[in-house]
Amino acid sequence: MSCFCIVLSALRKERRLSQKQAALELGISQALLSHYENGVREPKLEFVIKTCDYYGVTADYILGRSDDRGDKPPIMIEIINNAVVELQEMKSTGDALIEKLKYLTIDERQD
Repeated sequence: MSCFCIVLSALRKERRLSQKQAALELGISQALLSHYENGVREPKLEFVIKTCDYYGVTADYILGRSDDRGDKPPIMIEIINNAVVELQEMKSTGDALIEKLKYLTIDERQD
């Protein structure tokens, strides 16, 4: 087991995120994220919870109390899944619109 700072840094690196990108998505400055990752500062509980949701791990894992990450899907996967659903809905709507337009152009040719 390891400390929060080590786990936090490892999770970011596993996902090949820069500190700047992770900090932006977590709603903090890059400097503050660097302080957390280097053990210079300790985060508030609110940030720990947000980070657990973001990386899809349990609080016990991120705090170094357990090697079990948990089974929560990372928030980015949820965001991607939601985007895919929205794109599929847009495609269905677009396909239906194209079919209607085809009929309109056929009707116009018959006039």
